[in-house]
Amino acid sequence: MNRTNPVTPLGVRHALLMYTSPRSVFARVEDTGAYGWTLATLILLVILIGYAQIQTGLIDRNVALQTESQLANLEKTQGDLLDRSELRDRMEAVHKQAEFTRMITRLGVVIATPLRFIASFLLIAAVLYAAVALTGRKPEYHTLMSICVFAGFIELAGYALRLGMMFYYRTTEVDTTLGALGVNGKPTVLAALDPFHIWFWVLVAMGLTGTHQLSRKMAIGVCVALYLISFGVRAAMQFAGANA
Repeated sequence: MNRTNPVTPLGVRHALLMYTSPRSVFARVEDTGAYGWTLATLILLVILIGYAQIQTGLIDRNVALQTESQLANLEKTQGDLLDRSELRDRMEAVHKQAEFTRMITRLGVVIATPLRFIASFLLIAAVLYAAVALTGRKPEYHTLMSICVFAGFIELAGYALRLGMMFYYRTTEVDTTLGALGVNGKPTVLAALDPFHIWFWVLVAMGLTGTHQLSRKMAIGVCVALYLISFGVRAAMQFAGANA
């Protein structure tokens, strides 16, 4: 008698398959909350990468260099205009601001980044839920969350690569976008083009199709539209940051 082996339930161990065989992962997705441990693992890894960034000492070094530059500029431009006590007070204010910047930056890499991951998954799943409902199909929220969570391991690879680049180049000024192809010192839309981000949306489209939440055509259309929106936001932030 022939026996068919049931598809093994989706679990954390399947996350690595997202880099080699994503279709086999999406074939295991069910409308359950089985992505919980996978999400927890992803967030833990993001936190560990952030902690590793802090341990490189590069964040503290960048803040120290900026502080030294501000103090030198203050002494150069205001040294002859202020008395010693007032100049000392202003220098103390610069040091306090540096401590605040150091703390906020550290918290950003170990707290803000993981929270951004979670918030983005929740938002994307909600938008996809609405898109599926508008097509007349029955949206399955846990299925959509599973797609986002497992696709998120591609973004994790981007974070890990940037951490490796920080170690190698000994600077925090690294990224995986195409911004390096632009003119140095000038904002460019290329800085909003991240191959890992594009890969994420390709996998989301594959997941929507593989789980039959959307047809292939609709999945591609929805993911392209959402990617263009996120690309526009990233590009706007690049130019806003350059003009600040």
